[in-house]
Amino acid sequence: MNATTELTGCEVGYDIPAVPGMDEADIQTPCLMLDLDALERNIRKMGEYARAHGMRHRSHGKMHKSVDVQKLQESLGGAVGVCCQKVSEAEVFARGGIADILVSNQVRDPLKIDRLARLPRSGSRITVCVDDLANVAELSVAAQRHGTTLDCLVEIDCGARRCGVATPEEAVAIARAIEAAPSLAFAGIQAYQGAMQHLESYADRKSRLDDAIALAKATVEALRAAGLAPAIVSGGGTGSYPFESGSGVYNELQCGSYAFMDADYGRIRDRDGHRIDQGEWENALFVLTSVMSRARPGQAVCDAGLKVLSLDSGLPVVHGRDDVSYVNASDEHGVIEDRHGVLRINEKLKLVPGHCDPTCNLHDWYVGVRNGKVEAVWPVSARGKSY
Repeated sequence: MNATTELTGCEVGYDIPAVPGMDEADIQTPCLMLDLDALERNIRKMGEYARAHGMRHRSHGKMHKSVDVQKLQESLGGAVGVCCQKVSEAEVFARGGIADILVSNQVRDPLKIDRLARLPRSGSRITVCVDDLANVAELSVAAQRHGTTLDCLVEIDCGARRCGVATPEEAVAIARAIEAAPSLAFAGIQAYQGAMQHLESYADRKSRLDDAIALAKATVEALRAAGLAPAIVSGGGTGSYPFESGSGVYNELQCGSYAFMDADYGRIRDRDGHRIDQGEWENALFVLTSVMSRARPGQAVCDAGLKVLSLDSGLPVVHGRDDVSYVNASDEHGVIEDRHGVLRINEKLKLVPGHCDPTCNLHDWYVGVRNGKVEAVWPVSARGKSY
């Protein structure tokens, strides 16, 4: 089902926040709003960067959870496929026609493994991460049962201290088991360093990545020595992609937040000390909100609170304004500091969320705007698909 079909019979203000052709001023709030021009520039820029550096780019679907945004990343930016974190998320993208899907996570529950093993029947290439020998047998049995093939990446722990093996020797042992297992194929390694993506200092991020790259290189060399040269060495995020692409080790990037940008990513610095949301990437995602009260002097209240904004990475930033600021949130309300009393009832503000990923998962729809008009309304296709 495409986005246009899903809008049929929907009522603005109840089912959806807007319809194509509507004026931006009439969008119902609070909602997710996309600046389509900025989004498209970000997507093209990442695609051009990846090609110029001889890299593949696999965009991260956990960020936007949208088949429509993913298709834009493929058509405009040349993304080779999508990363997902959960099986149900991958199923949404497979049903939406995405042809190459990496579950950049481990899958261990028997029912989830069974569903994963069925997914290649949709016509999509399915790859999954592995960091345990026992998981190899589990995946193989399920894939044989369904007559499918699953590609596998051995995940190495690059410093996040979550999933992944710690040594090249462990990676080789798992790769050998994958190669020997019926209905599985060894495709390469997953080497994503997630713990350093939001470190503000360029030098601090580089220091963390130096260690990750050294482990990835040692692992690749060990695999080659074992006759298991990895076709894919995948990793890299919005906060680190220059390091992976210049390493001579990686050949695939997994950047996600670059397309939307958020306040937490925006504050990190590039090599020259500039914020990356001030030249490198543009803010394309906003939570559009309306002023609903001015009952207290020096303060306004908007309709965007905790139920539409994730605050795990801090408060949102009011976009394009330095005269007002978002200072507090409760379930349904956001408190705006307005010392000079400039805001008016029903005035709309664009909030840049602190963290785009969990914020997007709180909403059903994206409203795409260009030149003051609603051009597209896209479902958050995989919202809530976290199992």
